[in-house]
Amino acid sequence: MARDEDLDLVEVADKANPPVCRIMDYGKFKYETAQRDKESRKKASHVTVKEMKYRPKIGQGDFDTKTRKVEQFLGEGNKVKVTIMFRGREMQHPELGRKILDRVAEVVSEVGQVELYPKQDGRNMIMVLIPGKAKTKKEKPRPAPAPVSEIPSESEPAVSPTASEPTVPPTADDAAPAATDG
Repeated sequence: MARDEDLDLVEVADKANPPVCRIMDYGKFKYETAQRDKESRKKASHVTVKEMKYRPKIGQGDFDTKTRKVEQFLGEGNKVKVTIMFRGREMQHPELGRKILDRVAEVVSEVGQVELYPKQDGRNMIMVLIPGKAKTKKEKPRPAPAPVSEIPSESEPAVSPTASEPTVPPTADDAAPAATDG
Protein backbone atom coordinates (compact mmCIF):
# COMPACT_ATOMS: atom_id res chain seq x y z
CA MET A 1 0.00 0.00 0.00
CA ALA A 2 2.85 2.43 0.90
CA ARG A 3 4.74 1.55 -2.32
CA ASP A 4 1.67 2.33 -4.40
CA GLU A 5 1.66 5.90 -3.07
CA ASP A 6 5.49 6.33 -3.10
CA LEU A 7 5.55 6.78 0.70
CA ASP A 8 7.42 5.10 3.56
CA LEU A 9 6.08 2.67 6.15
CA VAL A 10 7.39 3.99 9.50
CA GLU A 11 7.14 2.07 12.78
CA VAL A 12 5.78 4.51 15.39
CA ALA A 13 5.37 2.36 18.52
CA ASP A 14 7.40 -0.83 18.50
CA LYS A 15 6.48 -1.85 22.07
CA ALA A 16 2.73 -1.94 21.34
CA ASN A 17 1.05 -5.27 20.64
CA PRO A 18 0.70 -5.35 17.61
CA PRO A 19 3.37 -2.76 16.61
CA VAL A 20 1.95 0.51 15.27
CA CYS A 21 3.10 1.72 11.83
CA ARG A 22 2.34 4.84 9.83
CA ILE A 23 2.44 5.60 6.14
CA MET A 24 4.28 8.92 5.52
CA ASP A 25 7.01 10.64 3.53
CA TYR A 26 9.87 10.15 6.00
CA GLY A 27 12.26 12.60 4.29
CA LYS A 28 9.65 15.38 4.46
CA PHE A 29 8.95 14.51 8.11
CA LYS A 30 12.66 14.77 9.04
CA TYR A 31 12.98 18.09 7.17
CA GLU A 32 9.93 19.64 8.91
CA THR A 33 11.17 18.46 12.31
CA ALA A 34 14.59 20.02 11.70
CA GLN A 35 12.95 23.31 10.63
CA ARG A 36 10.80 23.40 13.79
CA ASP A 37 13.85 22.75 15.98
CA LYS A 38 15.82 25.47 14.20
CA GLU A 39 12.96 27.97 14.65
CA SER A 40 12.63 27.18 18.36
CA ARG A 41 16.38 27.76 18.84
CA LYS A 42 16.05 31.18 17.20
CA LYS A 43 13.33 32.24 19.61
CA ALA A 44 15.24 31.11 22.70
CA SER A 45 16.86 33.96 24.56
CA HIS A 46 20.52 33.48 25.38
CA VAL A 47 21.27 35.37 28.56
CA THR A 48 24.96 35.68 29.23
CA VAL A 49 26.36 36.48 32.64
CA LYS A 50 28.93 39.28 32.67
CA GLU A 51 31.10 39.94 35.69
CA MET A 52 32.39 43.23 37.07
CA LYS A 53 34.95 43.18 39.89
CA TYR A 54 35.33 45.96 42.44
CA ARG A 55 37.65 46.46 45.42
CA PRO A 56 36.68 47.86 48.83
CA LYS A 57 39.07 50.84 48.42
CA ILE A 58 37.91 51.75 44.89
CA GLY A 59 38.21 55.38 43.84
CA GLN A 60 35.22 57.43 42.70
CA GLY A 61 36.37 57.60 39.06
CA ASP A 62 36.92 53.85 38.82
CA PHE A 63 33.59 53.23 40.53
CA ASP A 64 31.78 55.48 38.02
CA THR A 65 33.48 53.82 35.02
CA LYS A 66 32.76 50.27 36.17
CA THR A 67 29.18 51.13 37.11
CA ARG A 68 28.57 52.69 33.68
CA LYS A 69 29.79 49.44 32.15
CA VAL A 70 27.41 47.46 34.40
CA GLU A 71 24.54 49.69 33.19
CA GLN A 72 25.59 49.02 29.59
CA PHE A 73 25.58 45.25 30.16
CA LEU A 74 22.12 45.40 31.74
CA GLY A 75 20.86 47.58 28.88
CA GLU A 76 21.99 44.88 26.41
CA GLY A 77 19.92 42.30 28.31
CA ASN A 78 22.75 40.51 30.12
CA LYS A 79 22.88 39.42 33.74
CA VAL A 80 25.71 40.99 35.71
CA LYS A 81 27.58 39.38 38.60
CA VAL A 82 29.14 42.13 40.70
CA THR A 83 32.06 40.90 42.81
CA ILE A 84 33.90 42.67 45.62
CA MET A 85 37.36 41.14 46.10
CA PHE A 86 38.84 41.35 49.60
CA ARG A 87 42.54 40.98 50.42
CA GLY A 88 44.29 40.70 53.75
CA ARG A 89 42.76 42.85 56.48
CA GLU A 90 39.96 44.01 54.20
CA MET A 91 38.23 40.76 55.19
CA GLN A 92 37.65 42.29 58.63
CA HIS A 93 35.37 44.96 57.12
CA PRO A 94 32.72 43.31 54.92
CA GLU A 95 30.45 46.32 55.51
CA LEU A 96 32.67 48.33 53.12
CA GLY A 97 31.97 45.85 50.34
CA ARG A 98 28.27 45.86 51.18
CA LYS A 99 28.18 49.66 50.90
CA ILE A 100 29.73 49.49 47.43
CA LEU A 101 27.28 46.83 46.27
CA ASP A 102 24.35 48.86 47.63
CA ARG A 103 25.62 51.94 45.76
CA VAL A 104 25.93 49.95 42.53
CA ALA A 105 22.37 48.61 42.92
CA GLU A 106 21.10 52.12 43.60
CA VAL A 107 22.87 53.65 40.58
CA VAL A 108 21.65 50.98 38.13
CA SER A 109 18.10 50.78 39.53
CA GLU A 110 16.77 52.44 36.34
CA VAL A 111 17.91 49.58 34.07
CA GLY A 112 18.26 46.60 36.40
CA GLN A 113 17.25 45.03 39.65
CA VAL A 114 18.88 42.76 42.21
CA GLU A 115 18.29 39.05 41.65
CA LEU A 116 20.71 37.69 44.26
CA TYR A 117 21.36 39.97 47.21
CA PRO A 118 24.94 40.43 48.45
CA LYS A 119 26.45 37.43 50.19
CA GLN A 120 29.95 36.55 51.32
CA ASP A 121 31.61 33.79 49.29
CA GLY A 122 35.06 33.12 50.74
CA ARG A 123 37.24 36.18 50.02
CA ASN A 124 34.62 37.63 47.69
CA MET A 125 31.21 39.20 48.16
CA ILE A 126 28.86 38.74 45.22
CA MET A 127 25.58 40.19 44.02
CA VAL A 128 23.70 39.35 40.80
CA LEU A 129 21.75 41.98 38.84
CA ILE A 130 19.23 41.25 36.09
CA PRO A 131 17.89 43.57 33.42
CA GLY A 132 14.54 45.25 34.02
CA LYS A 133 13.29 48.11 36.11
CA ALA A 134 13.12 47.52 39.82
CA LYS A 135 9.59 47.21 41.12
CA THR A 136 8.86 49.82 43.72
CA LYS A 137 6.04 49.57 46.17
CA LYS A 138 3.18 51.74 45.06
CA GLU A 139 1.73 53.71 47.90
CA LYS A 140 -1.99 54.15 47.90
CA PRO A 141 -2.92 57.80 47.69
CA ARG A 142 -4.09 58.96 51.07
CA PRO A 143 -7.31 60.89 51.25
CA ALA A 144 -6.83 64.60 51.78
CA PRO A 145 -7.45 65.73 55.35
CA ALA A 146 -10.87 67.25 55.93
CA PRO A 147 -10.97 71.05 56.05
CA VAL A 148 -11.14 72.55 59.52
CA SER A 149 -14.70 73.78 58.95
CA GLU A 150 -15.97 70.22 58.42
CA ILE A 151 -14.42 68.76 61.57
CA PRO A 152 -16.98 68.83 64.41
CA SER A 153 -15.84 70.49 67.59
CA GLU A 154 -16.11 68.80 70.95
CA SER A 155 -19.01 71.01 72.03
CA GLU A 156 -21.06 70.26 68.92
CA PRO A 157 -22.48 66.81 68.38
CA ALA A 158 -21.23 65.04 65.28
CA VAL A 159 -24.77 64.07 64.31
CA SER A 160 -25.98 65.46 61.02
CA PRO A 161 -29.46 66.98 61.00
CA THR A 162 -32.22 64.95 59.45
CA ALA A 163 -34.65 66.21 56.85
CA SER A 164 -37.37 66.80 59.49
CA GLU A 165 -35.17 69.10 61.58
CA PRO A 166 -34.42 72.42 59.91
CA THR A 167 -30.98 73.86 60.51
CA VAL A 168 -30.94 77.33 62.00
CA PRO A 169 -27.71 79.27 62.21
CA PRO A 170 -26.85 80.40 65.75
CA THR A 171 -27.68 83.99 66.62
CA ALA A 172 -25.50 86.43 68.54
CA ASP A 173 -27.59 85.88 71.69
CA ASP A 174 -26.91 82.13 71.61
CA ALA A 175 -23.19 82.50 71.20
CA ALA A 176 -22.59 85.15 73.93
CA PRO A 177 -22.52 83.87 77.53
CA ALA A 178 -24.82 85.54 80.02
CA ALA A 179 -23.09 88.23 82.04
CA THR A 180 -23.39 87.92 85.79
CA ASP A 181 -22.74 90.56 88.39
CA GLY A 182 -20.46 89.42 90.91
